[in-house]
Amino acid sequence: MKPIVQISLDLTTIAEALETAEMAIRAGVDWIEAGTPLILAEGLHGIRALRERFPDVPIVADLKTMDGGYLEAEMMAGAGATHVVVMAQAHDETIECVVKAGRDCGVGVMGDNMAYNTMIDGARRLEDLGCDYIVHHIGYDHRRGIAAAGGRMPSPLDDLRAVVDAVKIPVQAVGGLSIEQAIQCPAYGAPLVVLGAPLTIDADAFKTADGDLESSLRLICEKVHAYDEVQR
Repeated sequence: MKPIVQISLDLTTIAEALETAEMAIRAGVDWIEAGTPLILAEGLHGIRALRERFPDVPIVADLKTMDGGYLEAEMMAGAGATHVVVMAQAHDETIECVVKAGRDCGVGVMGDNMAYNTMIDGARRLEDLGCDYIVHHIGYDHRRGIAAAGGRMPSPLDDLRAVVDAVKIPVQAVGGLSIEQAIQCPAYGAPLVVLGAPLTIDADAFKTADGDLESSLRLICEKVHAYDEVQR
């Protein structure tokens, strides 16, 4: 698939999410993600507001589903989400229920391998159970905890190529990427580039990052989209 740029709206109000999403779309972002903080704060109202403002833009609902898979996916699809997220740590039956809901409701299913014993095995399991995409994810607390203890902060790029090679479905890398790292993702074989904290969202306050964020997003979008042209 051609490279796609997705912004993660890890925010806590609909107003700020809409404002940030407007700016991201102007900059060339392709997909919008309703991040977990936004879903916790605003629920289905947040998804509906994004869908109303952006009727033609794919919307990822980062549910991180662990149980009640069919209902959660069905509700988000009904509110306007085009993609939902289920965790590799969930029971087989939960993942299968989300996949079934995805087929029934016409939404894509993203499987997140965060905290799985072996990230590569987690990705393979998600593919085997029917997921459409892999989210190769190094968690927020995990990254920050290791850094606070003086260790090297882990990056999703560490095992990204191995995860890409292990599955046949598209992969995205999530977790503390810099601008340079985000731009590198398609070269690793991961065409879905996700921009979140600390790049676009303040990782401490869960507010839109300061500075000329729109220019940074435009630069990333131009370089990621240009990668597809180079490969043709």
